[in-house]
Amino acid sequence: QVQLVESGGGLVQPGGSLRLSCAGSGFAFSRSYMNWVRQAPGKGLEWVASIYTDGSNTYYADSVKGRFTISRDNAKNTLYLQMNSLKFEDTAVYYCAKDIDFASWGQGTRVTVSS
Repeated sequence: QVQLVESGGGLVQPGGSLRLSCAGSGFAFSRSYMNWVRQAPGKGLEWVASIYTDGSNTYYADSVKGRFTISRDNAKNTLYLQMNSLKFEDTAVYYCAKDIDFASWGQGTRVTVSS
């Protein structure tokens, strides 16, 4: 049974940083393309970033490029999203999703950027 569990969200001031984690189990994590997706209050889903199985290739939405870094530790079956220089508009629930077709999702972790 595929499980994805996000953690690391919270309240942060503009300009601050957070690191999100996503622990995967029940599937071959090291062979899975992984993604981060977010949903801001009252808005639709927005793709944030993706990473290839071995971490050799990463992809970012223009809205987060240069501020966010996606990474993974296959030995720990864990996906990360380092978020720096956070803005009000980064406030959202952040989800990790498995595979290039977003086949499975976690429950999400809430990030609130507020002064």
